[in-house]
Amino acid sequence: MKIVQINTFPNKSTGNIMMNIHKKLIENNIESYVVWGRGKKAKDNTEIYMNDKLGVYLHGLYTRITDKAGFASKRATKKLLQKLDVIRPDIIHLHNLHGYYINIEMLFNYIKRNNIKVVWTLHDCWAFTGHCAYFDMVNCEKWKSECRNCELKNTYPKTSIIDNSSSNYYNKKKLFNNVEDMQIISVSKWLENKIKSSFLEKHKILTIQNGIDINVFKPTESVIRETYNLQGKKVILGVASEWTKRKGLEDFIKLSQIITDEYQIILIGLNKKQIKQVPNNIIPLERMKSIEELVEYYSIADVYFNASVEETFGMTTIEAMACKTPVIVYNATALPEVVTEDTGFVIEPHNIEKVWKKIELICENKIFNKKNIRKNAEKYNKEEVFEKYINVYKSMI
Repeated sequence: MKIVQINTFPNKSTGNIMMNIHKKLIENNIESYVVWGRGKKAKDNTEIYMNDKLGVYLHGLYTRITDKAGFASKRATKKLLQKLDVIRPDIIHLHNLHGYYINIEMLFNYIKRNNIKVVWTLHDCWAFTGHCAYFDMVNCEKWKSECRNCELKNTYPKTSIIDNSSSNYYNKKKLFNNVEDMQIISVSKWLENKIKSSFLEKHKILTIQNGIDINVFKPTESVIRETYNLQGKKVILGVASEWTKRKGLEDFIKLSQIITDEYQIILIGLNKKQIKQVPNNIIPLERMKSIEELVEYYSIADVYFNASVEETFGMTTIEAMACKTPVIVYNATALPEVVTEDTGFVIEPHNIEKVWKKIELICENKIFNKKNIRKNAEKYNKEEVFEKYINVYKSMI
């Protein structure tokens, strides 16, 4: 059995999932290859870096003008298909195909022509829309029938001139439904329900929630409190890979205006511009250099607040719970799925007054048992999750 996985990056959240599956496959003596379009160089012959920086730039520029993300990068894709001719995979496992690095028309025509089986893990909604990766903030349902007059064309993958959402919608529908044997993996029940309402409904759909390394994400001692003089303070933590609008930075700023002096907000993942803009009573940090450093912040937090309104899973919530930290999430998209009554609270979006009351309740009354919080997070052990993927491969072969 030969498996080839394809993703935008070899790291970050989706890239880490790809690389961990790759590692698990090799451990099980299954021939495995990973492909990515942007990021670090390949380290051995099982890794393929498409390495077309100019192509990525031009693809991004092409998208900005034409709104046709996924329909450029022909040169890089041609080279990739030549490598696939040599490997001759039994299954191609797709992850994110957006990111300005691959031509989906060439790829799916190749898959169709060679009758290759496909597993596709959807980490967002881009595969079944004419433009966007998320649509809940504007309550859009055009993706159910036909995307057009896109309200989100100024969001990733951003376009400035043309709205091609209708054309993209029908091109994707044709390309993706031409594959005879495709198993779609959703990372949450919320996303699964969306897929079943989309033009991808004809395919087999299975939910496999994401996993974490519970041996890494665990309560860890540090000197962070001493470093920032936080002794006696109650820490409210927020983490994002990018603090875009949907991630809730504005809500954290509103929260900072009502918390009392014995509380301290720490935000991780801000860019340099955002760091200059946040209020003085927020400790603003850029993205952590290592997972181990991030774990230390999860561990010193008294409560983790996920202020996002659009998530297909909510990985940071699980990571915080694995460090025995109680959580608060919004009742939006997939976020409530991972929170139980003994691990945290689910609150209607943007109700900052209620968030503040629940933070006080958590911190003052210690209402959640840390062992129960950790136990809930252990259900997302990555080893068990990746074993499910191997079972999917075996069932298809």
